[in-house]
Amino acid sequence: MTQTMPPAGWYADPSGEHPFRYWDGSRWTDQVSNTQPGAPGGVPVQTNYTPDRIQRQVQGNAGLEPVHGGQGTLFTEPILVVNQKTKLIELTNEYAVFDQSGNQIGSVVEVGQSAVKKAVRLVSSLDQFFTHRLEVRDSAGVPHLTLTRPAKVFKSRVIVSRPDGFEIGTIVQQNVFGKIRFALQSAGTPIGMIKAENWRAWNFSIVDHTDTEIARVTKTWEGLARTLFTTADNYVVQIHRPLADPLRSLVVASALTIDTALKQDSRGLG
Repeated sequence: MTQTMPPAGWYADPSGEHPFRYWDGSRWTDQVSNTQPGAPGGVPVQTNYTPDRIQRQVQGNAGLEPVHGGQGTLFTEPILVVNQKTKLIELTNEYAVFDQSGNQIGSVVEVGQSAVKKAVRLVSSLDQFFTHRLEVRDSAGVPHLTLTRPAKVFKSRVIVSRPDGFEIGTIVQQNVFGKIRFALQSAGTPIGMIKAENWRAWNFSIVDHTDTEIARVTKTWEGLARTLFTTADNYVVQIHRPLADPLRSLVVASALTIDTALKQDSRGLG
């Protein structure tokens, strides 16, 4: 008799160390939570992106051929398509994340913004000096990562944590002018780097500690009207090979943080 595995999702932690642990459909992962998964606020970002549009973005705009081997999650898909929710005025960062076929597999939502911060964001670019906190959620709206960018003056630093508060690592901006670089660090040890291809570029190479490219981020063009009259940014992430934590989580977090960190920095350096 063939045993059927339970579907991917959050279940009671069999080790008893935490209330909940994430099952990816084949094994228990290191993603844990001390609160009921799907708690208030865990609603996926809704957009009008269709599968056909996503596939054109991947193959036409980013020039990537289909890649096989993904398992349908944020941490296993070889290609992630990150599209910002279209708004005339951006007061809260919201992104939908798709696989290469156009299936929504996650979202990124800014959380914890006060009314004062939103008001400042409406009339100025001073919010780049405030603390920003984002949640990376799966397709069910369950948080998997928390990205915190503390208040800064010149250089950004993003702290990547699990929902239970355990710190996985940090993404640290290395320079202000020229080709922007971010170091990926875990427990204070460098394990990789994000490198802009030119000054103010939206195309990035992500390398490991040996300087071998493991992922690439490509900004995609959505048309003149969309670019001029909305604040939405869209890009495609290609992860070249399966990665293990902490590098895996930091690479995914990097791909989803580039917009928040660098777009705000470019406003201040314009």
